[in-house]
This record gives sequence, C-alpha cells and structure tokens, in this order.
Amino acid sequence: MKIKGSLEIHKPQNIVAELFADPNYLKEYQDGFQKKELISGQMGQDGAVSKMYYAHGKRTMELTETITANRLPDSFEAFYHHKHMDNTMVCKFVPLSENKTRYDYEFEYTRINWIMPRLIAILFPSMYRKQGEKWMNQFKEFAEKAND
Repeated sequence: MKIKGSLEIHKPQNIVAELFADPNYLKEYQDGFQKKELISGQMGQDGAVSKMYYAHGKRTMELTETITANRLPDSFEAFYHHKHMDNTMVCKFVPLSENKTRYDYEFEYTRINWIMPRLIAILFPSMYRKQGEKWMNQFKEFAEKAND
C-alpha cells in the first residue's frame, strides 16, 4: 500500500530541511513521540539505525529507523520496522521560490503481519493515509511557525 502527497511550506528549503532533520523537533509534529535513540552509525547519516518510541494513552510503540539515503536539503529516505509492519518513506523538498518549498512524501507499507492492522489496511486504507497526512500537515504548521 502506497501513500503519496505533497504540500507547500512557506519557508526556504534549507530551513524546512533543517527542521525536518533535527530529531529534537519530532515531538512538535508527531503525536505521541517520546524519544529517538541512536543504535549504530552516525546520527542522520546513511546507514544510521535508531530506535523511535511513541506513546498513545496506555499503549506504547517502538520503531527501528534505518536511514537509506540522506540527501538533505533535497531528499531523505528511510526504512521503518515494527514487529507488526514495515514501511519505507521518501521525502523530497523542492524549492519553489526563495521562501516556499514543496514537500513531496511517499510512504509504502511493505509488510503488515498482524490481523488488525492488515484488516484496517484492507477495509479502511484511508486510515493509514489520514495519519500520514496529519503528520505532514502538522510538520507544515510547525515549520511555518518556526523562527518567527
């Protein structure tokens, strides 16, 4: 299942990329984000592996992120592993003008091996799309307010 979209952010490409790259800002636009811990490699570099922790009420979630291609400020690609699913993410930051950047994103769920998420993906695929779009829109709002 692939989810694609884009949105315009009223900030220069270099600022958008800096905000995106800094894990200290994840809590600003990803609901439930707790922390990110480097496991191996150099933070933010190709091949870096990190654990990402989220909390939603009483539930917790742990993801493993592997950066596959960090070409910021232009693009960023990563692979995410969770015990019940895997997905890839490709983000591109295209300068439209001095103060406007188009953020293109693509998520692809490559493995879903638990019955409930699989049923949701089959019966209600928009739930996955809506979550991705929500975080992208929250990033846009955060980025546009940053450094004002």
